Amino acid sequence: MILESKYWIASLLFGFLFLAGCFPAAPEIGEVTPTAGHQPSPTQEVHLVPEAAAKEPTVISATSTSESKPNPTSTPEVRSETQSQAMILSVKVSGEAGGHNFSVTVSSPDEGCSQYADWWEVISQEGELFYRRILLHSHVDEQPFTRSGGPVSIDPETIVLVRAHMHPTGYGGLVMKGSVAGGFEPTELSEDFALNLAETPPLPEGCNF
Repeated sequence: MILESKYWIASLLFGFLFLAGCFPAAPEIGEVTPTAGHQPSPTQEVHLVPEAAAKEPTVISATSTSESKPNPTSTPEVRSETQSQAMILSVKVSGEAGGHNFSVTVSSPDEGCSQYADWWEVISQEGELFYRRILLHSHVDEQPFTRSGGPVSIDPETIVLVRAHMHPTGYGGLVMKGSVAGGFEPTELSEDFALNLAETPPLPEGCNF
């Protein structure tokens, strides 16, 4: 009887040890239990990058990456709201010495016979009148306009001025200076330069329209 009791106790002890080996103890609070087949990685050393050595961020421009092309130079308006005088824009000369023909382009704020460019003229640097082209009417709907005249008896090397007259405001505006041989370019004249020529014939006898 005693032998059977010892055998029974040994069986219980063996069974308890067997069960304890199959089922691990429950983890304590705060302990992480790894899942099957997963091994925790060792702690990695963290290296802080000094701020001075950090790479600057790339800035992306909002503008187009296509090649920038400059806008073509726009032609300035010949006439403006403040223009009150006739301007000479260009001068072309043809013909032979002593009988040159001038083709002159004028811009003027014409409004009819009450306000219009009434002539252009070729004068010397001293204010002597060489030639005057009378304009018989206004050019309200033709701006700028070109009118030819001649013959103008000057040498090809003679420096002359080409200017326009406005009724009723008189001389002023852009003037061209140059010669038949060297060409013409814009220049400025004083407001009182050769004003007496406004009374020198030939003069307009009226305005047609």
